[in-house]
Amino acid sequence: MKQALIIVDIQEAFFLDSENYLFNYEKVLEIINMLITWARHSEVPIVFIQHTDSNQDDDFAFGKPGWDLYHGLLRQPEDKVIQKTTWDAFYQTELAQYLQEQQIEQLIFAGAQTEFCLETTIRNAYSRGYHQNMLVEGAHTTLDSHVLNAQQIIKHHESVWNNRFVKIQPLSFLIRSKEGVQ
Repeated sequence: MKQALIIVDIQEAFFLDSENYLFNYEKVLEIINMLITWARHSEVPIVFIQHTDSNQDDDFAFGKPGWDLYHGLLRQPEDKVIQKTTWDAFYQTELAQYLQEQQIEQLIFAGAQTEFCLETTIRNAYSRGYHQNMLVEGAHTTLDSHVLNAQQIIKHHESVWNNRFVKIQPLSFLIRSKEGVQ
């Protein structure tokens, strides 16, 4: 089954000011970079999703320092970057066409924010027929809200998603599966 790694909205805006730091971001970034390394070794295409806000005052507006993909990601020039303007990486973007052209059957998700762009993209992927998707354990994060803290948001969404919209797997599962060990 041909896979693609989809990394959603890991952008500088989340690292410029401590009040915007993502929950457990150091560990999440470590896992995402391990995923990127695994994907390169396994010849799995890597797609970076980049939120682009139309409000020029927003940190995620095109060309603003916060708009750039995070400098600590192990990104290479050949990696695909797709800009989006909504929470959904499929909506009015080239993502669906790219995945079809690459004959991708399974999406592996990581990124931010759990309850916004990642949530919307995961559910839309399922609605588009991607029913074998994975989310790597510990490879997504968010910020505290006024109602729940980030850890509660993550736990809640994982309980809703797992074995419905994605299968949540540890990174070690991917590494073993590509080596032929199940």
